[in-house]
Amino acid sequence: MISYEPLYETLKAKNISTYKLITEYGISRSLLDRLKHNRPISTVTLNDLCNILHCRVQDILVFTEDDMEQKQKP
Repeated sequence: MISYEPLYETLKAKNISTYKLITEYGISRSLLDRLKHNRPISTVTLNDLCNILHCRVQDILVFTEDDMEQKQKP
């Protein structure tokens, strides 16, 4: 599973609000909603966020393996 929790820590550390992402960098509200709910985003978007925040991919997302046993249960 991919979580965008590190993004919010990075935003806080860089003192950038989601409002600023929208107004100054043109990030859409729908993209922010996708991030908030850990929905898929494109690598182009990931690249854009890294450039805006001057950070690494690890500063935006974290990957953890899904529990395959839970997926196989009906």
